[in-house]
Amino acid sequence: MSAHVKDMTSGTPWKELLIFALPLMVGNVFQQLYTVMDSVIVGQGIGVNALAALGAADWFNWMVVGLATGFSQGFSIQIAQQFGARDYDHLKKTVAASYTLSLAMGILFTIIMQAAARPVLVFLNTPENIMGDSLSYLRVSFAGFIVVMAYNMFASVLRALGDSRTPLIAMIIAAVINIVLDITFVMGMHMGVASAAAATVIAQVFSAIYCFMAVRKITILKLSPADWRPSGRRMGRLMYLGAPMAFQNVIISIGGMAIQSVVNRFGLAFVAGFTATNKLYGILEVAATSFGFSMTTYTGQNLGAKKIRRISRGMRSSLVMALITSEIISVTMILFGRWILRLFISGTPSEIREVTDIAYHYLFIMSVPLFVLYVLHVTRSAIQGMGDTIIPMIAGFTEMVMRVSVVMILPHFFGRESVFWAEVAAWAGADMILIIAYLVKMRRLSASATALSG
Repeated sequence: MSAHVKDMTSGTPWKELLIFALPLMVGNVFQQLYTVMDSVIVGQGIGVNALAALGAADWFNWMVVGLATGFSQGFSIQIAQQFGARDYDHLKKTVAASYTLSLAMGILFTIIMQAAARPVLVFLNTPENIMGDSLSYLRVSFAGFIVVMAYNMFASVLRALGDSRTPLIAMIIAAVINIVLDITFVMGMHMGVASAAAATVIAQVFSAIYCFMAVRKITILKLSPADWRPSGRRMGRLMYLGAPMAFQNVIISIGGMAIQSVVNRFGLAFVAGFTATNKLYGILEVAATSFGFSMTTYTGQNLGAKKIRRISRGMRSSLVMALITSEIISVTMILFGRWILRLFISGTPSEIREVTDIAYHYLFIMSVPLFVLYVLHVTRSAIQGMGDTIIPMIAGFTEMVMRVSVVMILPHFFGRESVFWAEVAAWAGADMILIIAYLVKMRRLSASATALSG
């Protein structure tokens, strides 16, 4: 077994969660670094039009990545539970089936998304002067979808077994390669917006290979030909877990695209300002996703080991750490956000001032209630770790309804900048469903555990 594989069914919950989450946070920082650097280099090297082109493609591109992360995270729930239960024979078969399904999903969605790229951009009211750049960026990004699927699957397997260090190293490698290639392609060779997508795809190839090599070293995952034998029941269970999580991300993305379609009507400066803040969105939630990943693995392993009280203790610890972290990030963004945003923006002094004002207003509105987003991630991930991906999908649908309602209604009464409240409304709506669902599920699990012990 790899030295980095971690059993989270023993030890102090908050320490186990923090030790697992910290490498994920650092890895997410590097992931956001190369996402942000894409925008900084494109915005500074090509101009505001190019930055707006990235923004117009953002949500659709995020949706495709969300498919990869959704399926792979869903598949990893079963892996974490079987690892916690020490059921290594079924664990290997589950990993093999996950690989097979990931390859099939990679091929299928590559074809679908390439065909849908232009129609979706047209549907989103993408301005004609940035349509070409947005489309070329998406074409290159989607061509690398199988690579994205591979990285996410290998990284999810590692995280399910308690290894958050290897994905961190893979992300650092990818970040360095991506930034170097961005500078070379965009600033040095003047290859345009699409070259930024090419740099990201090439970087992800290296991160996928690194994670794959790490998985191969784990002794309990040495797959035999028998492990690859197809099982409809096993694949059906994996799709039951993975499909709702992937669909949840699609639903959330549709809400984001609804926002983008409205934003695209408000002019180039507004689109650029909105895009600049969206590039910081990942930094706002960088610790939230890390605590979320840790709770999914922690809950899955402890559920497999039938340690229900330990799940509750871990949840309390994770919420406290998440809330403290969210407040630190909120204060940082409120104090220094305007300076950070200027890194993305180039143009005349008046253009820079106008775009920065728009971007900072949006950033401020999201930063103040950021703790709501952190509660969402931790609670949703705990429910997913229990093997329930339906409730989180319903919460995702609620997010979409809230986003679409805000962007379609509020601008008529309060002006264009009221669309900035769509994200906060979406977080709050999802929280209400997830908190109630978590409390109900924990009560049922506790009652079941008490009955068995009695």
